[in-house]
Amino acid sequence: MNYRTHIVSSLAEIGQAAWDGLVALQDKPNPFLSFAFLHALHESGSACADTGWQPQFLALYDGDALAAAMPLYVKSHSYGEYVFDWAWAEAYERNGVEYYPKLLSAIPFTPVTGPRLMARDGAARAALLKVLCGTQEASVVSSTHILYPPEEQVQQLADAGFMLRSGVQFHWLNAGYASFDEFLATLEKKKRKNIRAERRKVSDAGVTLRRVRGSDASEADWRLFERCYQHTYAAHRSTPYLNLDFFLRIGASMQHNILLVIAERAGQPVASSLVIHSADTLFGRYWGELEHVPCLHFEAAYYQPLEFCIEQKIAVFEGGAQGEHKMARGFLPTRTWSAHWLAHPAFADAIERFLEREKGGIDDYIDELNERNPFKELP
Repeated sequence: MNYRTHIVSSLAEIGQAAWDGLVALQDKPNPFLSFAFLHALHESGSACADTGWQPQFLALYDGDALAAAMPLYVKSHSYGEYVFDWAWAEAYERNGVEYYPKLLSAIPFTPVTGPRLMARDGAARAALLKVLCGTQEASVVSSTHILYPPEEQVQQLADAGFMLRSGVQFHWLNAGYASFDEFLATLEKKKRKNIRAERRKVSDAGVTLRRVRGSDASEADWRLFERCYQHTYAAHRSTPYLNLDFFLRIGASMQHNILLVIAERAGQPVASSLVIHSADTLFGRYWGELEHVPCLHFEAAYYQPLEFCIEQKIAVFEGGAQGEHKMARGFLPTRTWSAHWLAHPAFADAIERFLEREKGGIDDYIDELNERNPFKELP
């Protein structure tokens, strides 16, 4: 079949109905693929050409119907990706070869697995992959990186010449718990005692917490969250990726996917966290504090969302990138994937050898983590 190929610099060129209609056809889509989330990133200036995230989405049309599409960016740096290739960029620089610009298929600032080759059927997906390969070969880019694709697309990418890389995240699985205490009862005694002690420290500090669904969140709630988020980045001498305009946009357009946790002491806010969820998965995302309270981060960003998952019968809580400390709180290691194509033959060969060595280390790491899981019996 002959498809019309478009390279899209704004999702408005595709339209919300067409984009979200295609997303809905994918296996295990998530809220971060939605038009609302991506368009908010672009229109707020959080992920745009000026910040080093130039949208160059691929779209294939069958007549007037969107048959396939791919989130794709031209990147001038490696910030906000969570699959670290800084060493690769440094190796290029040492040898006098340009690493940037590069192509990246990912959701900006969001280390969450989800469809990248989105298509209505297998034929359209194969055509999309062929267009991607042609685009990268015709572009003045050093490489293409596809981050957090689902496992069912990994082999397809490998067959197209991409090198595979695996990583580890930590996810909590809901075994049908009736309460937080029932979940705690499944943990080893020491882990159970530590969690109760952490929660007690927050309570003893006079801090109370409230969970605010997106549909109930006011502009004042969002302004508070953004203050906490900005304050924490500043405390770590970092520049935040997101801004108030972005938060207000998703607050208006993604109400049913949002939960804010707000911590207060003596009627004054001290911290807040934001999580995004679908009907079956909750994704830990952002946190910030105005003053430090011991263990409050664990309460606001882990234990309150866990209670929400149990109440709402949400099956999985994806804790985000990195963090072995999550295992002590009931999270288990989960393998993630990325796929990489490099135009320079010598560098491609060197990185392929590196990835082969790294793979053995990741396999051993996951085995080691599973051996010291926190449960009396694995759920």
